[in-house]
Amino acid sequence: MPNAPPGLLAAARDVAPAQQAVGYPSLFLLVLVGSLVPVVPTGALVSSAAVVAFHREAPYALLLVFATASIAAFLGDVALYWLGSRGVRSRNGSRWLDRLRDRVAPEQLAQAQRKLERHRIPVLVLSRLMPAGRIPVMLACLLARMPLHTFVRGNFPACLAWAATYQLIGILGGSLFPEPWQGVAAAVVLTVLIAVAPPLWRRLRGDGRGQET
Repeated sequence: MPNAPPGLLAAARDVAPAQQAVGYPSLFLLVLVGSLVPVVPTGALVSSAAVVAFHREAPYALLLVFATASIAAFLGDVALYWLGSRGVRSRNGSRWLDRLRDRVAPEQLAQAQRKLERHRIPVLVLSRLMPAGRIPVMLACLLARMPLHTFVRGNFPACLAWAATYQLIGILGGSLFPEPWQGVAAAVVLTVLIAVAPPLWRRLRGDGRGQET
């Protein structure tokens, strides 16, 4: 704003810290809820926040986005696993365990169980990077009665890698476009495509096999 009045510049400087104070807690809460209830597009949220942080050019903004997203994802995963493990131990199960079962197709669960038997911790780390891979692997861990501390040991680096990956998507979107909203739009589209492509491909492949038989 080279020709902006001094009062407007001062107001802009006052608004920026306020936006940060609201933005990081909101990001933390949304990623936390998205980890517990897998319907919130948490990857798109992290990428969008990274775009805004990239254009803001504020010291440590990107680091704060990374820390906020990874910690929120980790706490959400641990809470969901703990709630699911209570259902495994209970004779009557639990609604959290039932919700996890409802979101996983039998073939996905079987594949996750086979991978978990072979590799365990590496599968946990990679599960958050694979679209629609987190819930099947978590359910396989629950049914195998993996101890919480073992799950935590694999889930922590998984959340770090997940946050870094989606933050890099946001940085890429922010660097390609001059306006933040353009980078946010590009990051959201890319993250949605990443999330939608594997299930769509599995469905198309399944339909193709059905037609052949």
